[in-house]
Amino acid sequence: MSGEETFLIVGAGLAGAKLAEELRVRDFPGRIVLIGAEDHLPYERPPLSKEYFAGGKTLADFTVHDGDWYRDHRVELLLGTTVTAIDPTAHTVSLPDGSTLHYDKLALATGSTPRTVPVPGADADRVYVLRTVDDADALLTAIHAGTDTAGWLAIVGGGWIGLEIAANARGRGAGVVVAESASQPLLGELGEEMGAVFADLHRAHGVDLRTNTSVSEIVAYDGRASGIRFGDGTVVPADAVLVAVGARPNVDLARDAGLAVDDGVLVDASLRTSDPDIVAVGDIAAAEHPLLGTRVRVEHWANALNQPAVAAAAMLGWEATYDRLPYFFTDQYDLGMEYVGLAPRDARVVTRGDVRGRQFLAFWLDDARLVRAGMNVNIWDADDDIRALIASGAPVDPDRLADTDVPLSELTA
Repeated sequence: MSGEETFLIVGAGLAGAKLAEELRVRDFPGRIVLIGAEDHLPYERPPLSKEYFAGGKTLADFTVHDGDWYRDHRVELLLGTTVTAIDPTAHTVSLPDGSTLHYDKLALATGSTPRTVPVPGADADRVYVLRTVDDADALLTAIHAGTDTAGWLAIVGGGWIGLEIAANARGRGAGVVVAESASQPLLGELGEEMGAVFADLHRAHGVDLRTNTSVSEIVAYDGRASGIRFGDGTVVPADAVLVAVGARPNVDLARDAGLAVDDGVLVDASLRTSDPDIVAVGDIAAAEHPLLGTRVRVEHWANALNQPAVAAAAMLGWEATYDRLPYFFTDQYDLGMEYVGLAPRDARVVTRGDVRGRQFLAFWLDDARLVRAGMNVNIWDADDDIRALIASGAPVDPDRLADTDVPLSELTA
């Protein structure tokens, strides 16, 4: 192995596994070592709150590659292992046993960690977050509590994870209460009007969704969560509590190594960090986006899937640019949705179609009437046109945009 070029990848999720794959696709002949904290082979995370939690998929269905693939492609796996430090000068990473590994190029794909809530009872048993398949298994077990009948689940937070779990817990027969501090769920992501669409959806399916509220305590009995107490003193009993109030990027390794860090690891459009021998991908990458003209960091599956191709090119010294628009999707009950772009917080929302019937398109326009983001709800042939509207950089007429008789393709002509 002496003299063989070594590329290390820290983080064995989807982004890390795809990066190893992309390096071999590009005929990198050297040593690849993939290091991950979990004992499982790398897997995709969206199914944890979607099909896996609903019972429609097994872990094998969303494991990126089986064990034979890593062997056949000469990718060394160090699972159940956490890197404790990076020394950019020596080009080494430190492992928990005190040993070090040398690298020629390093990729950081360390993901994010769910946030907690600073209230009494947050450390009780049967209080959960959702990041790993083991988290999902533990939450499912707690809801059923060893019986055939699902119990009650209290969810703190009305974001994507909270709402997807709410939908799938209802599908499993559980009672669900959701506590959201904002006036609507998904307010920061979609705004008031579109947040209301999801609020109505969940209430129509029997979720006790409470907005403009706070949780002052996770009530515990004998060390085990038994419900939540709202700011007004009301207590709602529950067999388990899920805290789903967002996540923070795992940037401590990068920061301690002296890399430029803000809300994420700062990278250029090629995903190179402030150290030219280190790239960052996935949740932690705060990347300069050439199309949007701003720095973007999003915690979505599409980045973990698509950024590795660019990062692999950068590690090999090639020129490449990550210019894909942010994208995410959700499935809740009978509502399927895809969102593309990045909307300003004060953007105007224009809808097209049947909002009440949950079959419509929504667009976010800035002050110059440029389409900055678009969403399709149960309409599956509009994605290309939405992307074209965003990429065109041309102002649109909001009235024509809302008119279903005007083809979207004509708006960029």
